[in-house]
Amino acid sequence: MKITIVGTGYVGLVTGACLAEIGHDVFCLDVDPRKIEILNGGGVPIHEPGLLELIARNRAAGRITFSTDIAASVEHGEVQFIAVGTPPDEDGSADLQYVLEAARSIGRHMNGFKVVVDKSTVPVGTAQRVHGVLAEELAKRGLAQSVDHRFSVVSNPEFLKEGAAVDDFMRPDRIIIGLDEDENGTAAREKIKRLYAPFNRNHERTIYMDVRSAEFTKYAANAMLATRISFMNEMANLADRVGADIESVRRGIGSDPRIGYHFLYAGCGYGGSCFPKDVQALIRTAAESGQNLRVLEAVEEVNHGQKEVLVKKIARVCGDDLTGKHFAVWGLAFKPNTDDMREAPSRRLIADLLSRGATVAAWDPVAAEEAQRVFALDLAHAPDQHARLTFASSQDDALMGADALVIVTEWTAFKAPDFAHLKKVLKAPRIFDGRNLYEPDTMAELGIDYHSIGRPHVNLANSAA
Repeated sequence: MKITIVGTGYVGLVTGACLAEIGHDVFCLDVDPRKIEILNGGGVPIHEPGLLELIARNRAAGRITFSTDIAASVEHGEVQFIAVGTPPDEDGSADLQYVLEAARSIGRHMNGFKVVVDKSTVPVGTAQRVHGVLAEELAKRGLAQSVDHRFSVVSNPEFLKEGAAVDDFMRPDRIIIGLDEDENGTAAREKIKRLYAPFNRNHERTIYMDVRSAEFTKYAANAMLATRISFMNEMANLADRVGADIESVRRGIGSDPRIGYHFLYAGCGYGGSCFPKDVQALIRTAAESGQNLRVLEAVEEVNHGQKEVLVKKIARVCGDDLTGKHFAVWGLAFKPNTDDMREAPSRRLIADLLSRGATVAAWDPVAAEEAQRVFALDLAHAPDQHARLTFASSQDDALMGADALVIVTEWTAFKAPDFAHLKKVLKAPRIFDGRNLYEPDTMAELGIDYHSIGRPHVNLANSAA
């Protein structure tokens, strides 16, 4: 099938590359010439494991094209995926200007029946708005009643984890399709069924429903996952107070099949492009419908506070005034295997350390370049603080002369460091671990003053005794 993807961001690139991989002829459109130049030059504007190789293979096979030509993109695809950004507006609602502009472009150029698929994460009712925009553009062309210019708007939300997106797409747990049960919807269903047929050969993964339910499903899924994270973080904060070990608690409750182990790890808060904005957008949608989502409001509040837990632990040990103190920070991206800095806990932590007078040497194996850009914006109002932030050239380089190591992202490279070397290069053998990578008893035996989330601190003197 001939497929068009509007938007070469995270969702668009993964969707386009994976659909090309299963044999479809994919045209990827973006209005940003810089992105298209990078892609046509053999690069990828985002970091996602396996994506570069996937795109290269399908470009060589002639199954994927990148262009800024809107008219050509609309002509190409019988199915038009809208996969553009929906950033949060000032009030927390999803900004749909890019989605609606993509729909306008399709309406201005379409000839023949088109299935327009909302792949972007959008609030309930967006498909109806997209439908209205398409109808409006066709009316301007005098084609509102044309049988040859029919269309159907479908909701097909993505469920991709950054860092594992290619595998998630190629081995989906489920494929959610929302469409209207009318003549155009029936035609759209047949095209979508053919499009996703390779994923349903072993067993049917596609779940069909009405459009509004499909739109809602995406938000409900992310809200549930965010709730589990904030719940566990709140339990970890209580465990700190009562002397319990949150890792033992996690294993205890996760063994219950009704609960399971996923998204039960305590830490320094969630970030990224999905959970923060989707929780906010769902809260805003509820408010517009006259309802308060008290659980999700609490989830957001807990997550906001969780990003301050590490710096509060540091202040209790090192003092509120950190002037003259130097910290190594391992991990900048909001999670491993990505360079995404959106809502990353490292941004709050480093800003707090700098505001208390500290200096920071930061290291991330992938996100360093993006982090430099982000912190230049975050600290533009405080050039003196920005001057106290440096980006190390290596994991070991970050440690040199630091009063403590602070771990924010659970990269694999951080899970088994050379602790003997670490003790030699740090001024003091001290670790503040925001991801609970190490065992407190082991750290105490090694002579490392170790502070984690929701687990008892082992006093070195007591350990030695």
